[in-house]
Amino acid sequence: MTRTTGELSLLERGEPGRPAIVLLHGWAQTGEVWSDAVDALADEFHLLVPDLRGHGRSGGVDGPFDDGRVWADDLAAVIALTRGPVTLVGWSYGGLVITDYLRHHGCAALRGIVLVGALTEIGRGNPGGAVGPAMRAALPDVLSPDDAVAEPAARALVAAMTAEPAAPGVVERGVATTLRTPAHVRRGLFTRSVSSGDVLAGITVPTLVLHGDQDAVVAPAAAEYALGKIPGASARWFTRVGHMPFAERAAEFTHAVRSHAGGRKE
Repeated sequence: MTRTTGELSLLERGEPGRPAIVLLHGWAQTGEVWSDAVDALADEFHLLVPDLRGHGRSGGVDGPFDDGRVWADDLAAVIALTRGPVTLVGWSYGGLVITDYLRHHGCAALRGIVLVGALTEIGRGNPGGAVGPAMRAALPDVLSPDDAVAEPAARALVAAMTAEPAAPGVVERGVATTLRTPAHVRRGLFTRSVSSGDVLAGITVPTLVLHGDQDAVVAPAAAEYALGKIPGASARWFTRVGHMPFAERAAEFTHAVRSHAGGRKE
């Protein structure tokens, strides 16, 4: 079922009252990246999968994009649709949205957090925002309003998201989604400078940091930074995996999320 809350459009799967999981996608993508994970988890959890503001079917295309309170309140509105403590799963830029939420709303509504190839900071000199060579190579062309400039950069970036060549169609879909995200939205998400060390140090719920050791988009150093700041955080490193462990090691990924979110033990 698709529903809306505020500016956001979201997919809802599974029965309310089950343990709740909110899945947050990354920059210039949509909740569709989670389709395999949703299918694997929907029989056991209440899943909410929003498109972030300015992305996919959601509104908010006029911003603001540099106000952490706006991102925090967007996520709070999604969490309010559940009946109990929530596990937040944030991929890539979705991790930054989680830190926005924590800064303004804290951990009271949460059961746990899973950071997947995630940023927790952004801006020059902020180690939780360390990007890899594929992201550095894509900028600034991938932000261009001219598709003739942005398309080759987006294609190279999406192709580099997996350590092994992606399945047929994956790159094409990813590039199309990136280019459907308005250029001013793509740019707007990079206008922020956010340091989150104090926020990470204040996390009081179980946190799993899950990262591919060959991630060329968000550097493994960003995961190491989060692990060094979050009290008691656990690491799950995926070997020979890039930026999309939920696609590259789907069964292992869903097992890790299921276990962390209080699902059945396998």
